[in-house]
Amino acid sequence: MINKTKKQILKWIFVLAIIGIIIYTFRDSAGPILEQLKQTTPTVIAGICAMTVIYHVIEGLITTLLAKQYQPEFTVGMGITNAFFCSFYRVATLGSGAGIAAIVYLGDHGVQYSESFGMYMLQYAFHKISIAIFSMVLFVVNWSYMCEHFGEYMWLLAAGYAVTLLITVFLILFSCSAQFHRVLFVILDFVNRKCRGRLTSSIRMLREQCRMLEEASKHLLREKRLVAGTVLLNLLKFCFWYAMPYLMFGSMTDVTVSQIMAVTSLAVMLAAVLPAPAGIGSTEFVFTSLFSGIAGMGLAGSASLLYRFGTFVFPFLVGAVVVVARRIHKKQTGYVSA
Repeated sequence: MINKTKKQILKWIFVLAIIGIIIYTFRDSAGPILEQLKQTTPTVIAGICAMTVIYHVIEGLITTLLAKQYQPEFTVGMGITNAFFCSFYRVATLGSGAGIAAIVYLGDHGVQYSESFGMYMLQYAFHKISIAIFSMVLFVVNWSYMCEHFGEYMWLLAAGYAVTLLITVFLILFSCSAQFHRVLFVILDFVNRKCRGRLTSSIRMLREQCRMLEEASKHLLREKRLVAGTVLLNLLKFCFWYAMPYLMFGSMTDVTVSQIMAVTSLAVMLAAVLPAPAGIGSTEFVFTSLFSGIAGMGLAGSASLLYRFGTFVFPFLVGAVVVVARRIHKKQTGYVSA
């Protein structure tokens, strides 16, 4: 009885902590976003929501393709549910819990922890690679336009691309390179000796995680068509998020869909390298800064709020429904399914 009471208390503490984080996350943006939604036509809001749903459907398809390599019975419905499930925890934990949420969900549906951990890391690596590819391709396609509007900041853009490239290379090496792991542990073992063995348990855990990553990468990376298909699907899903600003102010300017996607992809890439939890604040800052010279400060600021709603708030709300539905289903049946 006492243990049961303790578990209930811990559950409520966890729930209250999540609520506190959510309130903190939306403390500055909730009011302006609601005000902007009131001023936006229902058609535009519906279009933003539809684009977000399509993005998550494609993300779910990517998860399904990868998960089927380990669990053939994993369905597209499970993959889509997982995408929204992770979106909820991405907000609720300021970005740090999305990976854990994915591993938990995959584990509930037959993918072993060792497999799901490696799979998620590779999926995230493919995601980051695709962001860099998308931004570079769109920048080249719209070279004249981008140089005209952002030529004076070319050194800053180059630095952003360089940092993104370094992060991407690190993710690839960390996800699949045994040689990289060996060099990493030579360095960590040296540091551990200097720290008199205080890092031994952490290094041991990291070794196990790296071993799982190597096994997962061997299994997935030998499927060349799967890797290529995953990257192509990532590029496709980005089209729906990066084209959102066109719905917001495209009809008020002479900018094309391709040009808007080029600027948005650049904003997302640059915001990702700024030190902010879950990109909160950094995305709006970079987005408004880049688009203000194209659509004006007023439109750019309004569009940044709507973009935050479409890519952050709306998927979080859908994810909250998914989380509650799974909780209810688990209590009723004792088993979680999509």
